[in-house]
Amino acid sequence: MELSVHTFVSLDGIMQGPGGVQEDPSNGFERGGWLVPHTHAGQLSPVDGWFRRADAFLLGRTTFEMMRTYWSQVTDPENIVATALNTWQKYVVSDTLSDADTAWGKTTVLRGDIVDQVRRLKEQPGGELQVHGSWQLVRTLHDAGLVDTYRLLQFPVVVGDGKRLFADGATPATYRITESEVLSGGAGAVSLTLRQAGFGTTGTGEFVVRDGKEAIA
Repeated sequence: MELSVHTFVSLDGIMQGPGGVQEDPSNGFERGGWLVPHTHAGQLSPVDGWFRRADAFLLGRTTFEMMRTYWSQVTDPENIVATALNTWQKYVVSDTLSDADTAWGKTTVLRGDIVDQVRRLKEQPGGELQVHGSWQLVRTLHDAGLVDTYRLLQFPVVVGDGKRLFADGATPATYRITESEVLSGGAGAVSLTLRQAGFGTTGTGEFVVRDGKEAIA
């Protein structure tokens, strides 16, 4: 399976608490729900397509508990997100939750060395092992070079503070944009799909002037 990360992100890279005031108030975050005013018609249209690609989900403990509380209440059979999360295979990363604590459809608790366990999951046949939200987990997987694809919905809003997708100290990596779309209606969110093109370095260069012309060294 390939590992893909999916998240909503602000112009300044914040991914914390987009959907509600109490979604993730950790570290004193007071701007939860920043996404909601920008969810006009069409702004979240790529999300159903994300979930249709999934074979299984990999979630951090906080995101797992938040999703379980919300999505377990959605019983609409036409809602692909609810159907996927309520019935498909899920893995939750936690050294504190018991199997009984995580009762939500097909759920397996991953404990211990998460990098090694995710590498083993990726070796299994299938489509995508998807991560949604899960800020700390995403950083661990990124720094280990395990993320094959990022799918982002970026909204034209500056949140100012909070958990950033790529906080200071993230391992350098290069990606290529394989899909992009400015979504119609509302504020015009941007949907991006990025595939890993090089891990461990971003490369450097320099603009110079040669014979009166701009060139790249």
